[in-house]
Amino acid sequence: MAKIAILTDSNSGITQDMAKELGVSVLPMPVYINEKLYFEDVTLTQEQFYNFLEMGVNVHTSQPSPGDVMERWDELLKDYDEIVHIPMSSGLSSTCENSIMLARNDEYVGRVFVVDNQRISVTMLQSVLDAKKMAAQGMDGAEIKKRLEDTKLDSSIYISVDTMEYLKKGGRVTAAAAGIATILNIKPVLQIQGGKLDQYSKARGMKSAKKDMIKALKQDLEGRFKDFVSQGRMRIYIAYTKDISESLVFEKEIKEAFPFVDYEIIKHPLSLSVSCHIGPGALAVACSRILV
Repeated sequence: MAKIAILTDSNSGITQDMAKELGVSVLPMPVYINEKLYFEDVTLTQEQFYNFLEMGVNVHTSQPSPGDVMERWDELLKDYDEIVHIPMSSGLSSTCENSIMLARNDEYVGRVFVVDNQRISVTMLQSVLDAKKMAAQGMDGAEIKKRLEDTKLDSSIYISVDTMEYLKKGGRVTAAAAGIATILNIKPVLQIQGGKLDQYSKARGMKSAKKDMIKALKQDLEGRFKDFVSQGRMRIYIAYTKDISESLVFEKEIKEAFPFVDYEIIKHPLSLSVSCHIGPGALAVACSRILV
């Protein structure tokens, strides 16, 4: 049986300490603050990041350099026969596409399998957990890659932002739209399905936004994911930026809406790469199929 390493990046929300506990490897995403390079959860903590963000300094993210990616692959291949690399969605970044190109080099063909299953954050975390279990069951890198890509649409994420300031900075909304939203207390609800970031609804206030997210989740769990729910193979996640307190309230509201959820809803901070574009105070709910 091949010895397989599972590699992801910090967009999964997996910290370096968590990675050690899970037995996986995590590439830290680069973050530039006033053009100085930091690495998520290595030289930059969540607290430091939000301090910089709220100070209004120039903050932007990047992708791991080809050299850093290949260096990590080379290190892992000293101890493993194959690598299953799960980067963030190809629909949200060129990180995945660039890794796929690197894996075509002769020294990596048949040894490095880059998965494009269009996930990010907590749904990406679920892919990592599934990949780890599949490797333990004896599946090889090609089989794991195929399984993850075949089931890439078996997840949903809904996100509401507290302020549109950071979407404005990223060019996703105009200054005029952001200004009107602030005046009217509009909280957009965004959705990520299949790697695309789209608007789901506009709500007046975070209370209404949470109702919209629960409604969307209900439609998924009672509709296209109904069979997975009945099999006990659907997991609910909550993700947030900066402050966990609102997520604790949200968890209670979700459990009231879904009395059949008799397991812990996993709560996780969003990665800095995501938080950079949506700012503090954002809240998300996600569901993802458990494959193994």
